[in-house]
Amino acid sequence: MTTSPTPGDAAAAFDPLRPKLMRVAYRMLGSVADAEDMVQEAFIRWIRADRSGVREPEAFLRRTLTRLCLDQLKSARRRRETYIGPWLPDPVVEEDAVEDVTLPLMLALERLSPLERAAFLLHDVFGLGFDEVAETIERDAAACRQLAARARSHVRDARPRFQMERQRSLALAEAFFAASRSGDMKALGSMLAADVSAHADGGGKRPAAVEVILGFEAVVKQYEQVAAWLRENGSTLVRVGFVNGLPGFVTLEADDELQTTALEIEDGKIAAIYVVRNPDKLRHLH
Repeated sequence: MTTSPTPGDAAAAFDPLRPKLMRVAYRMLGSVADAEDMVQEAFIRWIRADRSGVREPEAFLRRTLTRLCLDQLKSARRRRETYIGPWLPDPVVEEDAVEDVTLPLMLALERLSPLERAAFLLHDVFGLGFDEVAETIERDAAACRQLAARARSHVRDARPRFQMERQRSLALAEAFFAASRSGDMKALGSMLAADVSAHADGGGKRPAAVEVILGFEAVVKQYEQVAAWLRENGSTLVRVGFVNGLPGFVTLEADDELQTTALEIEDGKIAAIYVVRNPDKLRHLH
């Protein structure tokens, strides 16, 4: 006598796949909260599905999740049209660098159409064949090849090109924290590339520059002002690690809110600084 699959069976099959599904959803959406919501919705649909005929639960769930994320991307794009200041993805902080999708690449993915983004991530990052990509996003394989090729050409410059040894990159992050908080502009300037840029995401909820700051002199001037304020108000280092694949750190600021700083490094110099201050994007770090 055979028994029907139960919700317990569904959870037992789903739970080992949750971390993989979360990686797909986060890279699709750039938001930890939205990714968690989409993974949970995929689980609900998995429970309700007729699972008796599903031979590959992972493929079934990836298809379901990707389609949910494609729908979510449309509403996310509308929200970002009214976003105050630069938009940065939610920071994910890890002990070691994850090289598949770094922060600059995630920003480049924002410029793609939802279907281009899905085709690129599923094929180039997660290694699926175009037949499976086609089934997932409901396009034929030839169209998926074209979508991925277009995406590849748009994001080529954002792929990691210069690798720095782990300890050296973390040491640079620590040195940047020390110089930016103490006001040692000579030390800070020695770390910066001539065309450095600074991006701060406050989302209109905490003070942050509403435009990207471009160039060595402008960035140094900004950090002179920041350091003067921090000397009076304080900034505590919480941890050093990799923020979306880039060396960086988490701090507790004077308003008792967390902040992340990520550093894009090229040829040993800091080419871009990415600071997330929007508290909505930092809740998962508490």
